Amino acid sequence: MLDIDFSARIRAIRSTYADIAAVTDLPKLDREIVELEEQAAAPGLWDDPAAAQKVTSGLSHRQARVKKLRGMEGRIDDLEVLAELAVEMEDGDSEQEAMAELDALELAMQDLEVQTMLSGEYDERAAVVTIRSGAGGDDATDFAEMLLRMYLRWAEDHDVPAKVLDTSYAEGAGIKSATFELNAPYAFGKLSVEAGTHRLARISPFGSADKRQTSFAGVEVIPLLEEATEVDIPETDIRVDVYRSSGPGGQSVNTTDSAVRISHLPTGIVISMQNEKSQIQNRAAAMRLLQTRLLLLQKEQEAAKKKELAGSVTASWGDQIRSYFLYGQQLVKDLRTGFESTQPDAVFDGEIDGFIAAGIRWRSLTKND
Repeated sequence: MLDIDFSARIRAIRSTYADIAAVTDLPKLDREIVELEEQAAAPGLWDDPAAAQKVTSGLSHRQARVKKLRGMEGRIDDLEVLAELAVEMEDGDSEQEAMAELDALELAMQDLEVQTMLSGEYDERAAVVTIRSGAGGDDATDFAEMLLRMYLRWAEDHDVPAKVLDTSYAEGAGIKSATFELNAPYAFGKLSVEAGTHRLARISPFGSADKRQTSFAGVEVIPLLEEATEVDIPETDIRVDVYRSSGPGGQSVNTTDSAVRISHLPTGIVISMQNEKSQIQNRAAAMRLLQTRLLLLQKEQEAAKKKELAGSVTASWGDQIRSYFLYGQQLVKDLRTGFESTQPDAVFDGEIDGFIAAGIRWRSLTKND
């Protein structure tokens, strides 16, 4: 028979859900959806592609959030019915099914609770992630590829559409860099806590005498901004190079010069794009990403100036955020939150939700200090 603890856990879930629903303000979201649906149905919406993209993106994000919240409420209701049936029928199988759903709901509620902490200006946006190998030779480029796989597996496990935009392969193992897009609501808010320097310590598979090797890789996460088209970039400020897309070992992927590299001369920002089939498509995608980076740079400079005027020069985030130990103790540890896992293989296979949740909570607390 189901015990009192089971009922108490259901009540706790429902209480947490009520708090989340209140903070989220579902009636307000419903009103915003109606307004955006009216705008999306307006004739001539796509006469202004940038404005249209902003409307449709805002609509889809809000609809997805409401669907997730109301879906969670439905799961809680169904669980209570299943629990009652299990009690009435004294059915052990139904009790086990209810317990399994209870465990799953508690995890889902934790994820939803963390999402309510994502209230930053760009948190609800899709994300563009760039991974770059650092010091460490072949171990570093191999590590960068391991991180790329880790994030793509995380995206796959969460049904987040992922699209690799550009990859620069190393002459030996792994990659020099890779850029990919995660197109889902709150992808930036969640993955932004992954930005920083990651460190790998292991017995190098590329060296001799079983020597321990430490290598580094950098992760950059920026939001995907539709309004980035507002940034004006004079043609005289950029240099555009075209080349053939390449794969591992330097082999050509395409027979035409479809890949595009745009260099922004005033800032030194370089954007490469080779995922699309045509040069025109790659140039358009590269320009959008360049505009996003410039807009964010502009906002960062404004924020830095405000901090300077306020007399605050304390940074909240350090460069090195996480260490991965693949020898001896077998440990992955976040240096900001203290969260750790003794299963590095699972972490590299995409099981990073614990690190993300801990990072979001840590950031929320440090903002309020």
